[in-house]
Amino acid sequence: MRPCVIVNPVAGSVKDLDLLLKQLDRLNASVIHVAQNAAHARAFARKAIRQNCHYMIAAGGDGTLNEIVNAIAKSAQDIRLGLIPLGTGNDFARCLKLPLTVEQNIDILLSAETIAVDLVRVQSNRTRYFINVSAGGFSGIVDEKLTPEIKRTWGPLAYVRSAAAALPQLHAYRTTIVFDDGETFSIDLYNVVIANGRFVAGGLPIAPGADPTDGLLDVLLIPKRSASEMVLLAAQTLLGNHLANDAITFRRAKKVAVKSRPGMWFNVDGELAAKVPAIFEVIPHALQFVVGKR
Repeated sequence: MRPCVIVNPVAGSVKDLDLLLKQLDRLNASVIHVAQNAAHARAFARKAIRQNCHYMIAAGGDGTLNEIVNAIAKSAQDIRLGLIPLGTGNDFARCLKLPLTVEQNIDILLSAETIAVDLVRVQSNRTRYFINVSAGGFSGIVDEKLTPEIKRTWGPLAYVRSAAAALPQLHAYRTTIVFDDGETFSIDLYNVVIANGRFVAGGLPIAPGADPTDGLLDVLLIPKRSASEMVLLAAQTLLGNHLANDAITFRRAKKVAVKSRPGMWFNVDGELAAKVPAIFEVIPHALQFVVGKR
């Protein structure tokens, strides 16, 4: 099965595009397409599906992967998806314990060995899919500040830089959350995190127990607290032990409905994409993801 490869030439770790393309020759791809931008990558992936491509490889970061996921979501059962992580964060690659070198990932992609991973559908003002993590509230404001220029300049520290820029806009959202059409919370929140994968922002273990193959979403509600409590929580999050903090409400669910006042924005795999009211629903084992032999 010859793959179709979609390359993001401005992904964070791409320093020499010609060298990268030479390395990709090992894949014996039916086509290697260098995308001009995210929309171009998504459009090409859709075209490749229409031309009966059944093995697609994203060569880029989490944003590139998300664009291709959205292109293939409705045909996911017929597609194998692989990844060469070339971004600033590479958080889903980290969740799947993929290596970070191009050559090692090519070895995995040549094997075409897959596992079935979950997708998440978000229905708000439009329908969107994601594979890793969505976060709303303060995280949405942070992503609004996370410009391509900041990503290029700050690299792995880009999220911290954007969080600092967003702090003056920190405020609580009066939020109603419904889990699986049953349990309901009404609470003042700073953040809502809905996770399929474990990591955000280049390795921050926001949902340390999340498993993208278990058919469940890991949901964290981060309430309004004093500045000192938030500093403690931030330190615990860096260490991955924040779920032990009594301030956080943690649930696992197949479906999560969110609405708030004021209306919060959610990022989807790092890109600002959805506004409440929104419904998040897992699609179990929807996608065959190439990970090599395990």
